[in-house]
Amino acid sequence: MSESITITLSGRIDSNNAPEIEKQIFEQIGNGTDMPIVLDAQDLQYISSAGLRVLLRIRKSHPDMRITGVTSEVYEILDMTGFTELFKVEKAYRVVSVEGCEEIGRGANGRIYRIDQDNVVKVYKNAGALEDIQHEREVAKLALILGIPTAISYDVVKVGDSYGSVFELLNARSFSKILKNEPEKLDWCVEEFVKMLKKIHGTLVPRGKLLDMKEIALSWATFMRDYLPKEAGEKLHRLIDAVPHDDHMIHGDYHTKNLELQNDEILLIDMDTLAVGHPIFELGSIYNSFQGFSELDHEIVKNYQGFDYELATEFWHKALALYLGTNSEKKIKEVEDKARIIGYTRLIRRAIRRNGLETEKGQKEIAHWKAELCELLEKTDTLLFLRSELEVEATDENLKTVLSFIESHLNEIDCPPKAQMQIGLAAEEIFVNIAHYAYAPEKGKATVRVEVTEEPVSVTITFMDHGVPYDPLKKSDPDVTLSADERDVGGLGIFLTKKVMDDVAYEYRGGQNILSLKKNL
Repeated sequence: MSESITITLSGRIDSNNAPEIEKQIFEQIGNGTDMPIVLDAQDLQYISSAGLRVLLRIRKSHPDMRITGVTSEVYEILDMTGFTELFKVEKAYRVVSVEGCEEIGRGANGRIYRIDQDNVVKVYKNAGALEDIQHEREVAKLALILGIPTAISYDVVKVGDSYGSVFELLNARSFSKILKNEPEKLDWCVEEFVKMLKKIHGTLVPRGKLLDMKEIALSWATFMRDYLPKEAGEKLHRLIDAVPHDDHMIHGDYHTKNLELQNDEILLIDMDTLAVGHPIFELGSIYNSFQGFSELDHEIVKNYQGFDYELATEFWHKALALYLGTNSEKKIKEVEDKARIIGYTRLIRRAIRRNGLETEKGQKEIAHWKAELCELLEKTDTLLFLRSELEVEATDENLKTVLSFIESHLNEIDCPPKAQMQIGLAAEEIFVNIAHYAYAPEKGKATVRVEVTEEPVSVTITFMDHGVPYDPLKKSDPDVTLSADERDVGGLGIFLTKKVMDDVAYEYRGGQNILSLKKNL
């Protein structure tokens, strides 16, 4: 017995033939009253209100009825009369072939192909592709509204047995292709990769608009309890559960194939994994893309990203260092180990769910990742880490938040009390100046970045704002030999800053005031 009854609709259904067509349809349905009804409308050219009444009567006797292959003209009639809300209506989709097309991206749910110079198509691999396409469209629009540059799908097509989402990406090249063909651009790619990553992680998402990555990660940890020693499984769950809720955006599948350079603009693609959460969940995914998947077989990253394992390793290390704002190998390793915990958890779960325990290769990989994970769990007490950037509204009320952010980094490196006081004094002067003058009389945001270098140890605090261009270093130093009556009011803040810091530098770039304060320790 078939799982549904399919009935073909063709030509016109109007007042003249509606009664006869209705009779024929119910004859075809026969006694299959409990079976789903599918109306194939790919050859239906016209339907009037009489035809709509036929559909309504079928719907009343078969609530699970759906209509497929609907042309745009017929769909418009069904939509304006509310019928698309009464039952499932699937549009007819143009057919696209990706045979011989270049694969330019690959994500958790599909692959992206260039179908011509101007357009690419993301082909989904699961049966619920249409729902996934709708979800990705919605979250991509949300990301664009929130300021993340991304391509928006303008068409849905049929590709083989699945569906695809079409995007315009005129002459775009992925970062993977750039790294493969122009390895001398490694540092530029790292800088832009991290810049976009920080933009994503600095974007606050309205509560409830995206999935919570922490909840997803907790489900991974629950799954892993059956495959790890009891103590390790419980600790993994505790570590993830201790990560605080975070409404900032994460991409979920961020790597160099999902960044496209189109002319001079960098676009983020493959948005179906967009979520909110702490950056550690993102870093775990990034680690897998460049390291985790390929630890035992270095050809994997070459086949996937297009460049070799050595370049992938260098890219990952440089990107993590730049993201954290430090060249301290100890600090980088600490955060990398936290990312590896998330990364290995994902890899093991993925391999097991794909029957990895049933193959020799899968067993070897799972055993390797499991051993690494258990070793990391023994020496890790938290998945949290200090972030190098803070974005706040430039107001006096946020001064305490800024100073606490800087202080946490200084405490991390055991900064001497005198230097810590001097850095705090300079930071206060600069932030208050931004709060009072950068956007006046309006308000705007300021970004504070903390970078630590070694040999010799130094701290650089960078303030960035999009306010009125202003170079405070051009202001003449006050004459401190004058009496109180002779002195001008003002100018002491930047004077003190220059006195207590070892270097102060200003530039206006990319529409931003950028002021850096450096202190050697």
